[in-house]
Amino acid sequence: MSKYLYRLGHWCVRRRRSVLAAWVVVLIGVGVLAGTVGGALSDQFSIPGTESQRAMDLLEERFPQATGSSARVVFAVEDGARLDDATARAGIEATLAELAEAPGVINVSDPFTTGAISPEGTIGFADVRYATSANEVTDAQLDALYEASAPAVEAGVQVEHGGEVQRQEVETHTSEMIGLGVAIVVLLFSFGSLVAMGIPIVTALIGVGIGLSGITVVAGLTDVSSSAPTLATMIGLAVGIDYALFIVTRHRQNLGEGHDVAESAARATATAGGAVVFAGMTVVIALLGVLVIGIPFLTAMGLGAALTVFLAVAIAVTLLPAMLGFAGTNIDRWRIGRARTGSAEEAQASLSGRFARRVIAHPGRSLVGGLVIIAVLSIPIFSLRLGMPDSGAAPADTTQRKAYDLLAEGFGPGFNGPLMVVIDTSGSADPAAAVARTVTDIEADPGVHAVGEPVTNPAGDTTILSVIPETSPSSEATEELVHHLRSDVTSSITAETGADVAIAGHTSVLIDVADKMADALPLFMALVIGLTMVLLLAVFRSILVPIKAAIAILLSIAASFGVLVAVFQWGWLKDLIGLHETVPVISFLPLLMFAILFGLSMDYEVFILSRIREDYVRTGDARGSVLSGLTSSARVITAAALIMISVFASFVLGDDATIKMFGIGFATAVLLDATVVRMIIVPATMVLFGDRAWWLPEWLDRRLPDLDVEGEHLIEALDHHDDDTSAEERDLVGV
Repeated sequence: MSKYLYRLGHWCVRRRRSVLAAWVVVLIGVGVLAGTVGGALSDQFSIPGTESQRAMDLLEERFPQATGSSARVVFAVEDGARLDDATARAGIEATLAELAEAPGVINVSDPFTTGAISPEGTIGFADVRYATSANEVTDAQLDALYEASAPAVEAGVQVEHGGEVQRQEVETHTSEMIGLGVAIVVLLFSFGSLVAMGIPIVTALIGVGIGLSGITVVAGLTDVSSSAPTLATMIGLAVGIDYALFIVTRHRQNLGEGHDVAESAARATATAGGAVVFAGMTVVIALLGVLVIGIPFLTAMGLGAALTVFLAVAIAVTLLPAMLGFAGTNIDRWRIGRARTGSAEEAQASLSGRFARRVIAHPGRSLVGGLVIIAVLSIPIFSLRLGMPDSGAAPADTTQRKAYDLLAEGFGPGFNGPLMVVIDTSGSADPAAAVARTVTDIEADPGVHAVGEPVTNPAGDTTILSVIPETSPSSEATEELVHHLRSDVTSSITAETGADVAIAGHTSVLIDVADKMADALPLFMALVIGLTMVLLLAVFRSILVPIKAAIAILLSIAASFGVLVAVFQWGWLKDLIGLHETVPVISFLPLLMFAILFGLSMDYEVFILSRIREDYVRTGDARGSVLSGLTSSARVITAAALIMISVFASFVLGDDATIKMFGIGFATAVLLDATVVRMIIVPATMVLFGDRAWWLPEWLDRRLPDLDVEGEHLIEALDHHDDDTSAEERDLVGV
């Protein structure tokens, strides 16, 4: 691989104008395509193979009037007043009349006739139904929904909006700007040059721009979660800057050794670029692994993140060498302080170099200390609960949060997450008795607050019930209620009456997502860990190194999940990050985190261990090679980690609990992986292993492919032809 990357690097430097023009054309072209055929983002969930999806498919076929989407308009007056006072009621009825005439609305309930008013008479709600799904409700229809509130508001009634149909908050990009700002500071400190700093920033932004436009195009073909662009931005900025950092660092080292610009860029592409390709492709492969889970919205998120990582890799080995060619010998121009070349002397004298010597001097104590830190942080993982946040986690000043709080106050927390019971009576000898039995048995459950009146389709073979739990949608008690109803209540009804009874509704869908993720996670982790071990076995020709790497990944993942549980489930420091209430860990986060962090940790692993192995092969000194490899890698690993941590952590500033969880999860995992794991546990373990770290049976060594990820053989071949280098290079490059 290194040979082809070496050729590619030379070609991109020589054809730098064409390479730059090609990427600009791609950026503009995908942007235009997104503007013409791109679609809107959606938070609708489709989960093939689950009970809730089966019920929704049945309704789509037999009871299309019950499908579509709905908004919930909540009315409230202050204590001492009532909604049925003449002025308030007139204003509410005028609002209901306007809602009934609003575009896209097929039905509006009247709280005064349906009993949807609290016992105190201060809070009520109306359901506004649309024939289309929530993501298909247009901006004009949303405007009409909100503008219809005017008569009620003028009558002194507070009006808030909840339900599926909601206006999406406008994204401000503050997080991205903060993350970029910190990345610029870190790069300036690492390189000491404005030019060297600017190249990674520019290339990363081009990759993110193409990736976001690509996600918009995909949204025109299938449902894409509203979190997908934020996740892609987060990952794209982090890996795009980091990959460029590794290559630019190696390029500047090559320039310091006397190579010309083209040769230096080609060698950097063949060596550090090889590690980038290897790490990036493992991330892409792992992210594509979500395809086997079979959940469309998760597949779209995985594909979006994989596309962004693939673009970061492609840009790093094509556009980046071209940009280095444009910079030429001015790579260190416009210095900020003293330009740093990353030489061995600088590395030895740095803080990270001194820290490395301390770790190597006391490997046993270092290993125990690192493991204790990880173990303590991992303790909360035993309380991990997967789920999805509801509107109760929204900022207190949003209309959906106000609607949520008002409904909980007036009717109980379960009103914010009603369950839908779908009864297929086509196989029942007595449909009416089957429906009555279902109502009676569900009403008798202590976890149920109320059961609505049965609604039957015109054909008489399908009935739906609205079931209000006693607890909030995201609570553990509601999850237990759904499982209990399915396993103990509806199953016996089906067995005794012949009617097929299924639990559906938005809350049930989210519970099914969490269950399916929990079931898929062990297999997914096993596949990722297995892939890690096989790849590292081929790269480093060692039995112990892959085992150590797999354990190291598990350690950093476990500790980061422990931090997530402590913050989001236990509520530690939740006020500090702006979290309004505790929530379960998002159901799809463990899979995405595992896939992405697998590749990121692989990047650090390859970068550090390749240097250690290179020195060990040359010197045969196990302890000395660990010290020299860690010392030479520590500065760039630290800089790369700081960039990733700052980019990820900046997203905690947003209001969305899902995005906060992504930010803290990724930032914590990278922090622990790049510091405790890579800088303490890994080198201490390698020293304790000694020569055994690089043992591999001869029969296995002969059968493994030689990947030469960091281009050791290529560089050795080039360096051994001092007199004939130019001829050799021309032969390799094909000129």
